[in-house]
Amino acid sequence: MTTQARRGAAWGPPIVGEPRWPASLAVLVGILLYISLPVRLLVGPWWLVPVLELALLIPLSIVAPRRMSIESRWRQIAAIVIIAILNVANILSLALLVDHLVVHPTGTSGIRLLESAAKLWLTNIIVFALWFWELDRGGPDDRASSEHREPDFLFPQMVTPACAPKGWGPRFFDYLYLAFTNSTAFSPTDTMPLTAWAKTLMLIEGLVSLLIVALVASRAVNILG
Repeated sequence: MTTQARRGAAWGPPIVGEPRWPASLAVLVGILLYISLPVRLLVGPWWLVPVLELALLIPLSIVAPRRMSIESRWRQIAAIVIIAILNVANILSLALLVDHLVVHPTGTSGIRLLESAAKLWLTNIIVFALWFWELDRGGPDDRASSEHREPDFLFPQMVTPACAPKGWGPRFFDYLYLAFTNSTAFSPTDTMPLTAWAKTLMLIEGLVSLLIVALVASRAVNILG
C-alpha cells in the first residue's frame, strides 16, 4: 500500500458514486436568485448567465449524474466553470448594488434593497458551498477514490467517528451547512479549515457576507427608518 493510500484511508473510507443532483439543484436555485434581481444589478442581458450555466449544467448532469473516481478531466473543468460563472456574476451584482448606493443614495426603496441584499447573501452561501464541495480533498471524484489526499476541512465526524454512521463521508449538504455557518458567524463553527486555500475561501466568503450585511442591509434599515 502506498503512502498516499494509507493517508487517504486514515481520513475515512471513500465516498463512492456521490450524486450530483444536490449540487445541480443548488446551482439552479442560484440562477433563479440571480435573474430575480433588479435589472440594474444584472451583468449584461438577463439571459446571459442562465444560458451559460445551463449550457454546461444540463449535459453534465445527464452524462455524469454521479461523481466517480474515473471522472474525465473535462467534466471536472465544466463543474468548476459553472461555479466560477455564478461566483463572478454574484460579486459583480454586489459591486453594482454598492455603486448604486454610493452614486444614487436617495430614491432607493428600502424593501427592494433588503430583498436584493438577501438574494446576494443566499447566492454567496450557495457559491461557496459549491466551492467547498468541489475542492475538498481534490473534489468529489477524488473523494470516491481510496487514494484521496488529506482533507481540507475537519468535520466533527472525523474527530469522533464513533458518533457517525459506518462509512460516513461529507456530502454536499455538509458543505452547504459549512458555508451557511461561516456566512452567519463570520468564523468557523464546528468544521475547521485545515489548508491555506480552505482558509482563503472562508475568508473571502466572510468578507462578502460582511459587506452585504454591514453596508447594504444597514443602508436599507436607515432608508426604512
